[in-house]
Amino acid sequence: MATEPEPQGPGLPPAPSAAGSGRGRPPAQAVRRHALRGAPGRLAPMVSAGLPTTSGDSTPDWLEPAMAANGIGSFDWDIRRDVLEGDHRACAIIGLDKGRFDSSSTSFLSLLHPEDAPVVRRRVERAVAELGQCGAYYRTVGPNGSMRAVRFRGRVLADAFGRASRMVGFVWDATVELHKRDRADRMALLREERSRFIKEAARALSEAVTVRDVARVFTELPLPGLPPDGLVLAAQEAGRLQILGASGYRPDEMAVYDRSLLPAGHPAAEAIRLRAPVFIASREEYRERYPETWGPVSDSSRSAWAFLPLVASGRPIGVCLVSFDDDRELDADERTLLSTLGGLVAQSLARARLHDAEHELAAGLQRVMLPRTVPSIPGVSTAVRYLAAGSGLQIGGDWYDVVPLPGGHVGLVIGDVQGHDVHAAGIMGQLRIALRAYAAEGHPPAAVMARASRFLADLDTDHFATCTYAEVNVDYGVVYAVRAGHLDPVVRRADGSTTVQPVAGGLPLGIAPDEEYRVTRFSLDPGETVLLCTDGLVESRTMDLDTGFSRLCHVLSGELPARGESARDPLEDLADRVASQSADSSEREDDIALLLLRWDGPEGGLAAQQLRRRIGQADLARIAEVRAELRDALRRWGVADLVDTAELLASELVTNAIRHTDRDAMFTARLYREPATDRARLRVEVEDESDLWPTRRTPGEQASSGRGLMLVEALSDAWGVEPRGTGKRMWFELCAAGPEAD
Repeated sequence: MATEPEPQGPGLPPAPSAAGSGRGRPPAQAVRRHALRGAPGRLAPMVSAGLPTTSGDSTPDWLEPAMAANGIGSFDWDIRRDVLEGDHRACAIIGLDKGRFDSSSTSFLSLLHPEDAPVVRRRVERAVAELGQCGAYYRTVGPNGSMRAVRFRGRVLADAFGRASRMVGFVWDATVELHKRDRADRMALLREERSRFIKEAARALSEAVTVRDVARVFTELPLPGLPPDGLVLAAQEAGRLQILGASGYRPDEMAVYDRSLLPAGHPAAEAIRLRAPVFIASREEYRERYPETWGPVSDSSRSAWAFLPLVASGRPIGVCLVSFDDDRELDADERTLLSTLGGLVAQSLARARLHDAEHELAAGLQRVMLPRTVPSIPGVSTAVRYLAAGSGLQIGGDWYDVVPLPGGHVGLVIGDVQGHDVHAAGIMGQLRIALRAYAAEGHPPAAVMARASRFLADLDTDHFATCTYAEVNVDYGVVYAVRAGHLDPVVRRADGSTTVQPVAGGLPLGIAPDEEYRVTRFSLDPGETVLLCTDGLVESRTMDLDTGFSRLCHVLSGELPARGESARDPLEDLADRVASQSADSSEREDDIALLLLRWDGPEGGLAAQQLRRRIGQADLARIAEVRAELRDALRRWGVADLVDTAELLASELVTNAIRHTDRDAMFTARLYREPATDRARLRVEVEDESDLWPTRRTPGEQASSGRGLMLVEALSDAWGVEPRGTGKRMWFELCAAGPEAD
C-alpha cells in the first residue's frame, strides 16, 4: 500500500526535552526494548482507536467541533502499559468493536491488511525510538471482508526522564482519497503502457520493409486498454480500396470491399476526404450518421468503429479500421492513441510502397539485362544464379551469359561492371550484348575479349569492367579461357576434389583498348564442373579473397546426390549450395553472379564426333590451336593413327584459305563409321567465301610454295572442291581400320 514520509503533525505539542530534567535521553535501542516490553511477538503499534475513551485526558472542548466537522478521531496509546484508546469517531472510522479489539497493539495490528501491518510496525518503532512523529495510510479488513482505508498521524511523548511514554494523534477515513489515488495509479500505469506500446509499434513499423510486412505488423498489434475485435489495413488507388491485411474478419467479408470503389457516404471515405479520424460509438450512431452504407454493416457483429486516415506527405494513401464487438465511447486518450497509431502506419506504409516500387523496378531491369533463359546445349549442363545485394536498389553490374557457338560449342561469360547503381546496370546490358555478339560470330576468345574492351572504351562511360570468357569445346571437353582482371575459374574434378584453375590475366575491359589477352587452355573429363563467379561470393569486408576461395572450394567438394536419385539435376543442387554460402540478403554487400557448367562427355554418334571452329583472317595463331584440337579429338575418337596425316593436310587447307582470301575460314572435322565393317572415315572441310578456286601446280625444286594440293592428293584417300552459295568448300577424307583402345 502507498505510504508517505513521516509528517510533522500540526497542533501536536512538542516532545519534552531531557535537558530540563538534568537527565540524558536513554539510547534508542533501550527505548525500543522498553516500548516492546520484552514480550515476544509484541509490536510497538501505531494508532487507531478501538474502544471508548477511558483515560482522564480528553479532547479539548475548543478542538472537538473542528474534529467532528471533519470526521477526525483521536487516539492515545500508553506505550508502557500497551493500552490503546480512542474516541467514538476513531472506532467508527476503523470499524472496531469490543469483540475484535482488546486495546493492545498486537490486537490492533491484526486488524490491518497483511501487506500494511509490517509498514505500520516499522514506522511506529522508529518514532518510539527517536521520540518523533509518524504517519501512513493503511487498510483494515472488516468482519464481513470489507476493505477500508485509514490515514493517521501521531507523535510520541516522553516522560520526565526522557523515555517514550505515550503516542497521541489523529485518524480519519481515507477510503475515497485512496480510491482516487488507486485510479490515478491505474491511469498512470495505462498511460505508461500506451507510451511503451507507441514506442514498440514505431520500432516494429520502422523495421517493416515491404507492404506485406507493414500489414502483418499492424494486424498483430495489441492495443493496451482497448483490445480491438477487428483490424483492417487498406490502401487507396484511384478511388478504389485495396485490402492489404485484416484480422478478426472473414475473407468473404473483405472480398466485398477489396478492389472496389469506396462510396462517398462511407465513413472511410469521409475520413480520407477530411483527413481526420471518424469514431462511431454504437450501431445506432452508425445508422443515423451513415444511412447509405448501413445495409452491408447491419449484418456484422461489430458495434463500434474507428476509421483512421493514412496521410503521408499531405496526401491520403489509405485507411485503417479498428472495430469492437460492443459499444465503445472512446475517451480523449484513446482517440489520441489511435490517431498516433494511424500516423505511424501511414509513414511506414508510404515508405514500404516506395520500397516495393523500387524493388520491382530493380528486379524488372535486372531481368531485362540478364538472360531470361540459359540455352540447352547437348553435351553440357549449366546452372546459373543471381543474388542481389541487400541494400540500395538491389541492382548492379554483375552478369552472366551462356552463348551457343558455331560447331555446337558453348561460350561462358561472367563479368562485373564497376559500380552498383542503375548506370552500372545500363553499361552491363550494353557490354553483355556486345560480347555475346562477338562470341556468336565465332571469334576466338582473345579476339572476343579485345573487341569487348575496345567497345567499352568507346562508350566513354568512365567505367571499367572485369570479365572472364571461356570457350568450351563440347566434343572433347577442352576449355579456352581468357581473363580480364576477373577471378580465376574453379574446377570440380570427377573425384570430388576442387582446385582454382590459374588463367593468364589481362587488364579490365575499357582501360587499355589495345590490350591483347592471352588464352589459357585446360581440359575437363566427363562429369567435371567448372565454376565462374563474381567477387561478391568470395570477398567482403569481413572475409579476404583467400578465405573466400578456400570456403568455396570446401563447399564445391562436398558430396553430391547421384544422377537419377532426385527430380533435380545435381548441378542445380550444387548451385543452390554454393549460393547459400553467401551472406544473408540483408547483410550482403555486393550482388553475386554465379555460373556452373558440367561437361557430360561425348555420347557417341556424329554429333559427338565433330570438331567445328572459325578461324579469323588476321588470327594466324588460331591455326596452331585448331591443329592441337584436331589431335586431341582424333585420339579421343580412337583413330590416333590418322593424327599426323590429318594435321598436315588440315593445316594446308586452312593456310590456303587464309592466304588466298580476305575473309574468315570455317574448319570442320567429322568422323563417320560404317556399321557393317566398323571402319572409320575422317572428313575434314574448310569453307571460305572466295570464288577463286585452287589450282594444282607442279613447282620446281627450289619453289617455296605450291605443293599443298600435291600433298592433299598424295596422302588423302579422297579430296575435292565444292561450290557453295557464296564461296567454296575444300575437303579431304582419310580412312582407318577401326577404333583403337584409349
